[in-house]
Amino acid sequence: MLKRSWLKGLLLALLLPAVARADEGMWLPLLVKRLNHADMQKKGLKLTPEEIYDVNNASLKDAIVQLGGFCTGEFVSKEGLLLTNHHCGYDAIQSHSTTQNNILQNGFYAQTRADEKANPGLFVDILVRMEDVSGKVLEGITPQTPEAERTQLVQQRQRELANAAKENGQYVAYVRDMFAGNEFYLFVYQRFGDVRLVGAPPEAVGKFGGDTDNWMWPRHTGDFSLFRVYASKDNKPTAGFAADNVPYIPKKHLPVSLQGVSEGDFSMVFGFPGRTQRFLPAAGLQMTLDQSNPARIKLRDTRLKLWKEDMDRDPALRLAYASKYASIANYWKYFIGQNEGMKRLKTVDQKKGEEAALAQWIAADPARQQQYGTVLQDINQAYEGLRQYNLSSQYVNEAAFGTEILTLASRMMPLYQALKGTDKAAVQKATEDLKEPVAEHFKDYSAATDKKVFAALLGLYMQDVAKEQQPDVFQTVQKQYGGSMPKYADYVFGNSLLTSKAKVEAFLAAPTAAKLEADPAFKTFQSVYSNYLQNILPKTQALQASLVRANRLYVAALRQKNANKVYSPDANSTLRLSYGTVRAYKGRDAVQYNYYTTGQGILEKEDNTNPEFVVPAKQSQLLQAKDFGRFADKNGTLPVAFITDNDITGGNSGSPVINGRGELIGLAFDGNWEAMTGDLAYDPDLKRCINADIRYVLWCIEKLGGAKHIVDEMTIVNNGPNPNASVAANTPAADAKSTKVKVKTKKKKPEAASAGM
Repeated sequence: MLKRSWLKGLLLALLLPAVARADEGMWLPLLVKRLNHADMQKKGLKLTPEEIYDVNNASLKDAIVQLGGFCTGEFVSKEGLLLTNHHCGYDAIQSHSTTQNNILQNGFYAQTRADEKANPGLFVDILVRMEDVSGKVLEGITPQTPEAERTQLVQQRQRELANAAKENGQYVAYVRDMFAGNEFYLFVYQRFGDVRLVGAPPEAVGKFGGDTDNWMWPRHTGDFSLFRVYASKDNKPTAGFAADNVPYIPKKHLPVSLQGVSEGDFSMVFGFPGRTQRFLPAAGLQMTLDQSNPARIKLRDTRLKLWKEDMDRDPALRLAYASKYASIANYWKYFIGQNEGMKRLKTVDQKKGEEAALAQWIAADPARQQQYGTVLQDINQAYEGLRQYNLSSQYVNEAAFGTEILTLASRMMPLYQALKGTDKAAVQKATEDLKEPVAEHFKDYSAATDKKVFAALLGLYMQDVAKEQQPDVFQTVQKQYGGSMPKYADYVFGNSLLTSKAKVEAFLAAPTAAKLEADPAFKTFQSVYSNYLQNILPKTQALQASLVRANRLYVAALRQKNANKVYSPDANSTLRLSYGTVRAYKGRDAVQYNYYTTGQGILEKEDNTNPEFVVPAKQSQLLQAKDFGRFADKNGTLPVAFITDNDITGGNSGSPVINGRGELIGLAFDGNWEAMTGDLAYDPDLKRCINADIRYVLWCIEKLGGAKHIVDEMTIVNNGPNPNASVAANTPAADAKSTKVKVKTKKKKPEAASAGM
């Protein structure tokens, strides 16, 4: 906690007794004992705080990993077997697929350890410890400290604390700010760089429902994949694959429960949620609604349609672009849902009401006026300025860098800068550093497809962004190509060395600055990037700098005003847990959703003329024969998915859903459409976490995949259906909506991974 005297009011507010909401909040495990444990016990938790988080002894935290910096996984065996989502493993699965051996399409399970597939560059981070270092970071800083000096001191201390914790490279460490810079926490991890693919279901199972079902409930997606973490013979991390590495022995792995779930059961999600903005002020929400999201939606929609056209014509291209398409499509739909939700729930108006009440609270006390001053006015003024340049920033990110050739051009910048100097060693290093990214880029690249995207996205950039904020290259397009971006694209792709691996490798064999300066793709990138650096970034940086202080004071004021509310910090890719219950919900008028789905729903959605709803023949046969084995509930039904009211967001993909005894009952993989505003504002009635039932996951591995040896490696507990499950809740009719709402399955949609979070 902060210990400066000027924050005594905030400190006292945080120490007041309060009950944390079970459904809202992504909590730091370090603070569970003080903030959450009593409430968790009331909901059904049987574990002690030390069994959840302990530095000196094995605890749940030791079973959870961050996978590749973007997803979550959990150990499910004493030999480093790791479970995560299919969409988290999608890129690795695709990278091992060819048109002759398409394991993405057909599925894959390693029969022996020798069959497990290495994935260069993929790593997992396992938390060693976390620590509140707020006092160390903020020591000596007062409200009178100039903001620039404060920023410099804070950043310097963050670096020093992190570097000391790394212990000469033994650990990965960083310090993250919480509550807009009012608190700071140190996180120390071990990083393991040898992570091998063990198994995945067929794509038709792992992303069943595609874009149509993505972010939707009810779901019937087998969104899982399996990896194994390897270590040195003394169980230490290694930087990458080595033939003599052995399976890592984790301090803790999760037992897997076959008991199942009932409505009202306790549920805990443990993982690495990526980013929320629950403290975003009304002006920021309005800019997101009016500018940021519409631009993202428009530009991603354009890119996806052009990719899809070519993917449909060429099976090899479809495989090459599958992972890229899935990644872009996921948040394209998310942004659509978020805007719809903000309008439906009147999120901006609600935030304005909160800010009006805060303004009155500040104005009611001279001390608060002195401490928080004109914070709300400062925020609104900063956003008024940002709105003038926000569209330019969005188009640089989504349009210019939505083209693959300009992204590759940007990777040439370190080499270009080295070539402009005289240090030959720097040139050699920059050249070597490019070899792997170049090989990765061209492994899944179509210049013909990228040319279409280039013409379309840069054409929209030239059309939609204010002329005075556009790069000079657009003047060239107007003057020399009659304003036709397709004609300019023909010139760029017809003359750039960045369109083929052979040309790039030839250049890297004898690189010169002059060759890059003459290259039309590199010149286009330079024009866009220099315009951004010179004309856009300085203005937005100045406005953002003023926002940093205002946001910090705004959040501090909110927490002091609402002294009886325990806030959780915004998600920032650090280890968190959320807790709640298995819970149905009412989606809209006359539509009541049940809390789980079954295999019957897969058969109801089956449409082998629609790529999103294909059911493999073996799966269909097993489902129709009701061949569910030990994974059925007591009524002979195969559970597929269930929902809880756990608070989750992107990065939680692959997170374990854990019952009150600390046993694995499911995998979190998505959120629901009705609560797409969840990253900005939490809705306690509608927010749901969509989870793959662990019994369906195991059924897919053992019965459908014929890989019983993988299930046998796990620690299976409660080997049977939930004895407390009600008959009514487990009937096949309860699989989807309890009201008569037609489930659309026949309309063809673009193929995409059901990436969810």
